[in-house]
Amino acid sequence: MNNNTTNPNTLSRSAASSMAQVALFAALMAVLGLIPKIDLPMGVPITAQSLGVMLAGVLLGPKRGFQAMALFLLAVAAGLPLLSGGRGGIGVFVAPSAGYLLGYAPAALIAGLIMRAMPQRSPALIGLGAFVAALIGGLVALHAMGVAGLMLLAHMSLKQAVLTTLAFVPGDLIKCVLCAVITHTVARGLPDWQFGGRRA
Repeated sequence: MNNNTTNPNTLSRSAASSMAQVALFAALMAVLGLIPKIDLPMGVPITAQSLGVMLAGVLLGPKRGFQAMALFLLAVAAGLPLLSGGRGGIGVFVAPSAGYLLGYAPAALIAGLIMRAMPQRSPALIGLGAFVAALIGGLVALHAMGVAGLMLLAHMSLKQAVLTTLAFVPGDLIKCVLCAVITHTVARGLPDWQFGGRRA
């Protein structure tokens, strides 16, 4: 009998690591949700959770970043109060901010794809790449989904929706910088980390 036969039901170390990272970043989103939100009159609050979206794409890559955000949103839909302000349940997906929430997973995917394509020869370049990835995925793409949600659910015109989302841009630019700083720190401390899910 061959004792070296691989058991197809055995979870590989790589798969287990990927699952742990996905769960970890879903949990990070929940932690960021503990930071108090700032309510605005148009029904879309300012929260810290978009930083988690940026970091998921940049650090995990498109596939695992998407999975982490999808897992988080699934938990929210199940009724767990994981959004800022203790919100949760199906109702949040029909509120004016629903476009932003539904944009979490695609934004992380886009940020991951951008990060994967950026040069990663030094921590400085990695930090710069993280800023660009966060800007395109976590700001531009996420806000595009947010604008679509405001038009559909809050019945705003395109101009009104764009003007509304512009209120969030300064804060999200700061989050892009934070994402770059955190990523630069990770690059210095963990030089073997495969940013954007890039394979060695």
